[in-house]
Amino acid sequence: MIFVIDDDLVMAECVAKACGKKKVKVFSNAIEAMKAIADGEMPELIFLDILLIGPDGFTFLNELVSYTDTEKIPVVIVSSLDFKQRDLSVYGVVGILDKTTMLPEEILDYVEKYCEKK
Repeated sequence: MIFVIDDDLVMAECVAKACGKKKVKVFSNAIEAMKAIADGEMPELIFLDILLIGPDGFTFLNELVSYTDTEKIPVVIVSSLDFKQRDLSVYGVVGILDKTTMLPEEILDYVEKYCEKK
């Protein structure tokens, strides 16, 4: 399962569609996503916006890496902010996609690389 966390529903749905046939859950905020994880839903991959309403993406990342069972979940940042010069690997970030230029193929590349084939 893939989590898409973005308060822009149109963008979230575009990312979800680009994930191909994988099961995707869309969350409009970090709190809902953390609650789903706490309830036992463990994603294989997370696409995360940073500028969220409520706790931002970095708050979510800090929470994610603070637990041994979630610290290894790969995260792809999907943002219009420029993070290319920052090393975010300590947060489990495996890639950064620019909302203004990303292509569906780039999203699918991450899905194919980090999600189990079924």
